[in-house]
Amino acid sequence: MEQDGGAWAAVADRRVLGVVGARGGVGASTLAALVAARGSRRTATVLVDLDEAAGGLDVLVGLEGTDGARWPDLAQARGDVDGHDVVALLPRWGRVAVLSADRARPGPVDREVRSDVLRALTAVAGLVVLDLGRGAALAGGAAGCGGVALLASRDLRSVAGAVALRGALTATGADVGLVVRGPAPGGLGAAELAEAVGLPLLWAGRGDRRVGRAAEQGVLTGHGPAGAAAAAVLEAW
Repeated sequence: MEQDGGAWAAVADRRVLGVVGARGGVGASTLAALVAARGSRRTATVLVDLDEAAGGLDVLVGLEGTDGARWPDLAQARGDVDGHDVVALLPRWGRVAVLSADRARPGPVDREVRSDVLRALTAVAGLVVLDLGRGAALAGGAAGCGGVALLASRDLRSVAGAVALRGALTATGADVGLVVRGPAPGGLGAAELAEAVGLPLLWAGRGDRRVGRAAEQGVLTGHGPAGAAAAAVLEAW
């Protein structure tokens, strides 16, 4: 979905939602997982890891010991890829098929492979949720997304990070909105943050430490504020 039309998939699709953090540590991968989990109640859903610098979404959702394909296993998936075949290879987190990076085999995914696989998944799934990562987002990885949730906390680092990402995200044609979480140590309000960044506010609320603890235990659930944020992202698109 690269903006020059070569390296990423192409036309924006309302079934494809991206999630990215304004800075590290705000919980973007968790939000992406919860959006996928909630979406899977309605339709066939795939959660896709595009954050090559992270340890793998399979760890976040407790699938690190579960058999199934990760990105390195799809290195030969080029050209006319069958999306049903790809989904059948993936491990499942409940009703969500998960295409994760592999912490044991780190490294970038070939751009053509990534494009062809994402195109195939979009053709067969009712919802594809992309955990973009900042690197992918800055490289045009949101192209093809119908919507992108930019997750920020109420601090100046998030403002700076969101402003840095905004141009790359909006240039793809995706609808981009802010999700704002946590307390405001310096008194920065969610509406002020949205105004400073120049993006609409999809949801604002407190953080939830229970989600982090649950993720550490491999039992991530969509209750509380995190679940409400995921619901807001889905309803926005």
